[in-house]
Amino acid sequence: MGPLPPGADDRAIWDIWQSQFTLPAVTVADELELFRHLGDAAMTTPELAKALAVDERALGVLLGGLAALDLVEKRDGRWSATPPARMWLHPDAEGYWGGFLYRFRESIPIDADLIAMVRTGVRPDNKVAGGPEWERGTMSAEVARRISDFMHAHSMGPARGVAMQPVFSEVRSLLDVGCGSGVYGVEFARANPRMAVTLLDLKEMVAEAQHHVDAAGLAGRVSTCGLNMFEEDWPTGHDAHFFANIFHDWSEETNALLSRKSFDALEPGGRIFLHEILMDDDGTGPWQAASFSIMMLLGTLGKQYTLPEFRALLEAAGFQDVRAHRSGGGYYSLVSARKPG
Repeated sequence: MGPLPPGADDRAIWDIWQSQFTLPAVTVADELELFRHLGDAAMTTPELAKALAVDERALGVLLGGLAALDLVEKRDGRWSATPPARMWLHPDAEGYWGGFLYRFRESIPIDADLIAMVRTGVRPDNKVAGGPEWERGTMSAEVARRISDFMHAHSMGPARGVAMQPVFSEVRSLLDVGCGSGVYGVEFARANPRMAVTLLDLKEMVAEAQHHVDAAGLAGRVSTCGLNMFEEDWPTGHDAHFFANIFHDWSEETNALLSRKSFDALEPGGRIFLHEILMDDDGTGPWQAASFSIMMLLGTLGKQYTLPEFRALLEAAGFQDVRAHRSGGGYYSLVSARKPG
């Protein structure tokens, strides 16, 4: 019957991809004896980090994943093990699965990387395309091509879904910040014929993005801008800035910088859009966000954020009217805010 054109719903493939983090999250927790501590007493994240002698930030990401798997729960700021965890994962339980889980510590490569990260807070040798290169602000053409292929594959569905959102029919000039392969900018231009799009990223990345723009026949409405978004001034005159999977790469401090730079470069009344898979407001799931957050922990300086965390960042930069809704692109949500004007 042949291949089908891409759609907006890639959840089936996403679930397969993110399943790689399910067992390592449990084997690492078992090795740390996390379920013993939370099976005996409810603890805050700082209390548990001190008891386990691990990094608090990394532990918080792991706990979010375990909560999404229904192995721990959070009540009034304190974590405790759920009945299934106390029954099957507490080392003193008659039904303890430790002897079974032990063998997978050696056979699953992610286990070693994840436990090292949780213990030390120091990212292992990078396993995710692009993290160190973007941090340095430079990369080779070969690395840019590899990153472009990686990002393009997992962004096609979400890009098609968000580009069709009615709010973008109001946008005439959009700056796609950290554009990667340019897949979002291409889809925005396709879905919104009156929109002009500028793709902003490191010069090596926008060179790769240009190939996709040319293949789509959109060179007349989609342009590129190669610069370091942290250190150089952004182009002005756009009425919207769009960030897809950008804030999740970085710390709160770096995201505050990006928020301020966006606010300063936007026209009065302009809007900022973040396209991310959001954690629930209490940071306990869902699994699709929590597993992505584990991936971010291993390969970047960030995590998957909650809407309240994004609201605090954007409002601190001066934005108003922060809101979010599911975007029609798989598991993604579109966060938006407006610059007063």
